[in-house]
Amino acid sequence: MSDAFSLSCPVPPSRYDQVLMAHGGGGTLMARLLAEVFFPTFANPLLEEEHDGALLTLPNGTRLAFSTDSYVVQPLFFPGGDIGSLAVNGTVNDLSMCGARPLCLSAGFIIEEGLPVETLQRVVASMGEAARAAGVQIATGDTKVVDRGKGDGVFINTAGIGLVEHEQHIAPRRVCPGDVLLLSGDLGRHGIAIMAQRQGLEFETTIESDCAPLNGAVQALLQGGVEIHCLRDLTRGGLASALVEIALKAGVHIEISEGLLPVVEEVRGACEILGLDPLYVANEGRFAAWVPAAQADRALEILQTQSHTRGACRIGQVHKGRAQVTLKSQIGVTRVVDRLSGEQLPRIC
Repeated sequence: MSDAFSLSCPVPPSRYDQVLMAHGGGGTLMARLLAEVFFPTFANPLLEEEHDGALLTLPNGTRLAFSTDSYVVQPLFFPGGDIGSLAVNGTVNDLSMCGARPLCLSAGFIIEEGLPVETLQRVVASMGEAARAAGVQIATGDTKVVDRGKGDGVFINTAGIGLVEHEQHIAPRRVCPGDVLLLSGDLGRHGIAIMAQRQGLEFETTIESDCAPLNGAVQALLQGGVEIHCLRDLTRGGLASALVEIALKAGVHIEISEGLLPVVEEVRGACEILGLDPLYVANEGRFAAWVPAAQADRALEILQTQSHTRGACRIGQVHKGRAQVTLKSQIGVTRVVDRLSGEQLPRIC
């Protein structure tokens, strides 16, 4: 990768490699890589939207969403999911955040020499089950084998195509003052489930990942006639990073209230023990939605009827002013929410 992008790198590629190794590829470093390496090289109007996928309009007027993601989670299996279900749900959710109905996925496997066939079969079976649950087909794919010790078991890439069947334009730029911010459920379970499994930590109650497909909830909002300005799933960097990205892109002030943020006691306790902030812990079955204030109650009513979003709630609002995110604490103190300089939990997706 460093050779391909060397002309647009402001510092030697090897320096980026060193920083990626040190920080797990997250936070402000990844923002720098996107802004200084990838976006200048690939510059085009589709990419400039900085959405969870690209929105394409065909000559006949059909609108499609297209997205891709790669999965390197360790361990491969964890409470509530595995790398297979994660790969399917992750791309289904990215398409859903574009307001699309996911149709088909591709699946690319990088398999390490020596991976037990039984492990691969288990991962593939999980992908098939997740695809059926989400109502999508895995229509094409590829496999490659790398030398022993070079692949950490298996890595998976999925890409997907979805159909946009409405006239709304759902995108970060559409967030505006007066919007209400909704959250689809409790925070932090995926990241804590991974950390507990990875470190062999045991809690009184097993914390399961929230890994789930979100297309049903989004389609319910659309079919219910809700006007949606923006959707964003809360993966790496958690809620905080997603909100900062949207605030900067839309040029608005997003205010959230600490007392409204849903975090189950098991996750809150685990975060305190591990020194983590639930705001930044990754989720794989949660999203934020920005809707006009007049639509908020209707949107919540719909979300709370869906199986994966029953815990949906209102957590904040959008104001005019400096592009930033602020959190009002339960004692009335307001602080600015920033991006992390690195990833709290690397290899969580």
